[in-house]
Amino acid sequence: MDPLAPYRRPADQVMRLARMGSAHPMRLSFLRILLRRVARENWQFDRSVWSVDEKGVGHAVYRAIGPDRTYSLVAFAHDLPDQMRSDRVIATAWDATFSLVDGDVSGDDIDRLSRNVPLQEAGRVTQRELTLSRANRSVRLFASVIDALKAGQQPSVSELDDVGYLMRTTAVYGSGKFGAIDYGQVSDRPELAAPFQAEMLSVWLIRWFTVDIVNHLAKVRGGNNAVPLDPSLARRLGVGNSTGLGMAPFLVRHPTLINNWIAAKEEALALVRSQAHVTIETLKSFKTALSAAIQNAQIWRSSHEIQVTKLRDLSNDLLLLETHVGDFDIDTPYAWDRLWRWAEDRLTLEGQEALVSLMLEPYGDLIDGLECCLSTDDDGMRPIDGALTISSMKKLVERQYGWALKYDFNDTNEKALFWYVSEEKLEPRLGRRDTDEGADYEQPLGIAALVQGLWLDLDRYDQAKTLADFLHDMPNHRLMVRRAQAAPSRPYGEVHDNLIASNTLPIDLMRCKLAFFGASRFDPRSDKWVRISLFQDLPYPLEFCGA
Repeated sequence: MDPLAPYRRPADQVMRLARMGSAHPMRLSFLRILLRRVARENWQFDRSVWSVDEKGVGHAVYRAIGPDRTYSLVAFAHDLPDQMRSDRVIATAWDATFSLVDGDVSGDDIDRLSRNVPLQEAGRVTQRELTLSRANRSVRLFASVIDALKAGQQPSVSELDDVGYLMRTTAVYGSGKFGAIDYGQVSDRPELAAPFQAEMLSVWLIRWFTVDIVNHLAKVRGGNNAVPLDPSLARRLGVGNSTGLGMAPFLVRHPTLINNWIAAKEEALALVRSQAHVTIETLKSFKTALSAAIQNAQIWRSSHEIQVTKLRDLSNDLLLLETHVGDFDIDTPYAWDRLWRWAEDRLTLEGQEALVSLMLEPYGDLIDGLECCLSTDDDGMRPIDGALTISSMKKLVERQYGWALKYDFNDTNEKALFWYVSEEKLEPRLGRRDTDEGADYEQPLGIAALVQGLWLDLDRYDQAKTLADFLHDMPNHRLMVRRAQAAPSRPYGEVHDNLIASNTLPIDLMRCKLAFFGASRFDPRSDKWVRISLFQDLPYPLEFCGA
């Protein structure tokens, strides 16, 4: 018998959009994995090149020097007119552009990159590059910080907290895009084995650049009167990111990967809940994390009505939790499990998912090793077992996808939306079936509808025949058959909701993925795109040097 089974949450509870859309960053988030490795292996960092003029135009090189390899972020700073600044993917110019290079860079490398990186999609990088990215200034805060520093003053804390970043990235491309090296060619490197480590390293070094560029421009404009940004204030700033629908389908298209992410998180929670005893030290660590979460909730801002409600729920839940753990009895057997069961009865989904992160925080020695389970070499192209009988396949669908068979697709509200790819930018989009063109090009992301279509055709087919016969006659079901046959080995691989229903909120998918990245302070601008912050309140690279 599995000793963790009583403590492990089932997929039909975890894989619902409303809960996924309440996810919080945690110990197993990808940027936290990066920072732990950097500290453990005593990585060194430097800014080896700074060639930026008085207008803020030029380039810089930031190096991350690990025990086996060096990675260099080449940053290009541009003088972008305000009217050209846009977060939209169709933008063609940015305040800064970047590429993470494998190894040290030479003058020839910088010349080559300078002809391509500022062009982003219109340029090309090589197999030496791991990522390609760009960022725009937060115009109001960027200018305000410079104005304060050039006058010898520090910017106001409230203003920093209100925005939270000096620049926001609008894309961080990797894994083979635009000529960069494919992830499969570097996945055997320990420092890149966990998901998105090259992208996280890029963003972390970009954060360093954003502080350097405001200090540089303040010095240029203020001369001897200027002061650098205080490190304690710089800590309050992350790197912003604007993310739209392009990220949402990722969780649907990569069921093995998302299963591994969620399974690792749920295993971590189950391990903590199964602890028979709580020590004074772990309780103290939990309370410290809770205090930080309360403080974060107080300065977390959003004007979107959905997020405003979530923030109110979160603040109320955290204060309720603080009161409850004030009388926490560490001598009570399985106290963490008791706390969790209390939270399921008393807290909203927002508070419950925040509690997951808080409960994991004191138990690094117990759960950090799960980071090795987050990646996968499964490309989703497992061979189909065509010898299976139709009767057996139908039972498999019913067993694995009972949640999908409950929807009534004769109801127009259940099939109101369709996912497609825009011809102009090759980016995912979401259309309304009753008003928008493009339904003929619908992408296979409405898993519940695909399941029902498969089940109905299986039900009408000769139950004694084989799946090979069925797919010969109806090859349109191959994708869903392959997915269904793999489902037993990936219990958290499917979102247990109808993704083409009229009430679907794509931001729920985005928040789930971004929380695994380590994003904080989610600020939806609509139900289809969101702003977040990365590395906020966390150390800068130079703080690790000499550790």
